[in-house]
Amino acid sequence: MLFVPCCRIFETPNFPFMASSSPTHLSLSLDPSSSSSSTSLLNLQTQRTIFRSKDFEKTQLRIPVSFRKKAVNLQMMASGKTPGLTQEATVDREDNADVFDDMKQRFLAFKKHKYMDNLEHFKKLADAQAPKFLVIACADSRVCPSAILGFQPGDAFTVRNIANLVPSYESAPTETKAALEFSVNTLNVENILIIGHSRCGGIQALMSMQGEGDSRSFIHNWVKVGKKAKESTKAVASNLHFDHQCQHCEKASINHSLERLLGYPWIEEKVRKGSLSLHGGYYDFINCTFEKWTVDYGESRGKKEGSGIAVKNRSVW
Repeated sequence: MLFVPCCRIFETPNFPFMASSSPTHLSLSLDPSSSSSSTSLLNLQTQRTIFRSKDFEKTQLRIPVSFRKKAVNLQMMASGKTPGLTQEATVDREDNADVFDDMKQRFLAFKKHKYMDNLEHFKKLADAQAPKFLVIACADSRVCPSAILGFQPGDAFTVRNIANLVPSYESAPTETKAALEFSVNTLNVENILIIGHSRCGGIQALMSMQGEGDSRSFIHNWVKVGKKAKESTKAVASNLHFDHQCQHCEKASINHSLERLLGYPWIEEKVRKGSLSLHGGYYDFINCTFEKWTVDYGESRGKKEGSGIAVKNRSVW
């Protein structure tokens, strides 16, 4: 009889719930008395250790989702198989469940404490909106106008893009220009507020871009809208550290966008008549401060085109 060990014996500590037993072996025997002379049969005999302790049978292990995910990956690697779409979808569904459970609870809290308590207001919003603000803010996840400035549903028509930029009137159509047209000409907003912020990745991309940048890059093709702000920053702050140059450009780009707004004929007309005001805002989330200012249209009209705008009512909160 030929004995082939199944694997190297792993000796476990003598835990109370484990029964003492002999090691497991895999026994292969060749039977020469088989009725078939051309075929040899292998009789596989397996001796296994069986844990019979009731305490062990009752023990339940709670394994975290993250550990189970790693275990699945390791098992797949060991078997030489690539995780399929089914396995990935199953694991991702477990992870996403927690995220959407939290989101569900936040929504239900909003429904209970805000929506139901202000039912008449939300019924009016269901019929029409009349916001007083158009807000142009950065898409950065750290800059949420409603969170930092307390806008409630119906208060502000909001458009967010990388680096809170406003394209020129003559340039190709964009979603920002569509938002300007709709909010100013249809909703008749009374204020346009452009909000910039500290450590803006879009401005950093603009400031570090060489020339016109990579024409294949969507980011470069967009942020070069602010190249005048970059040029003005380089003209006055080229001797500063790159981080400080970016901080200067973050504010300069807001004013360049405000100046560009006056290049839209229907915006300039309403500002001139006094039915629309233009404002700039800068949110410093490092120190949690908000700087606000307003375009002085009368003073700005006397300036040469491209030389900047005059501002008033500057304050820091």
